[in-house]
Amino acid sequence: MTSWIGRLLLCAGLVLAGVAQAQERGPVTNLPMPRYVSIRAGEANVRRGPSLTHRIDWVFTQKDMPVEITAEHGHWRRVRDHEGAGGWVHYSLLSGVRTVIVDRDMLQMRTRPDPASTITAQLELGVIARLGECVPDWCRLSVAGYRGWAPKDALWGVKPDEIRD
Repeated sequence: MTSWIGRLLLCAGLVLAGVAQAQERGPVTNLPMPRYVSIRAGEANVRRGPSLTHRIDWVFTQKDMPVEITAEHGHWRRVRDHEGAGGWVHYSLLSGVRTVIVDRDMLQMRTRPDPASTITAQLELGVIARLGECVPDWCRLSVAGYRGWAPKDALWGVKPDEIRD
């Protein structure tokens, strides 16, 4: 009897998980939510709400800054930066090009996704790098002419379980 109830609860949980996954899509784009993108422009106004009539709270001034989209409304995307600050940005100011922020000072990039491989560069805290391939614990980066692999847990702008080819 107990195992039957356990199986029933497991099945119900799997169905609910499937429903939750189905709902994790943006209502406008049908793309996964939340998701990471980058700032396309050198200046991007961050507004209090999803329209030009809403007040500008602050401005992104760094092109290629990674942000996380947390909501969609028409041509507007609610974004959050690596410090947790957020607001609404017009979709034309965003790019699908993936970038990350180095979250650990003097982060060592390596030739392979292996802590024993040769160091190709050291990156300061806050550096923005272009994101390439990601395996379970490492991501390939390119920045300022350097290429290499860095531990995923030292980067903001990529999900811990994200795999990229």
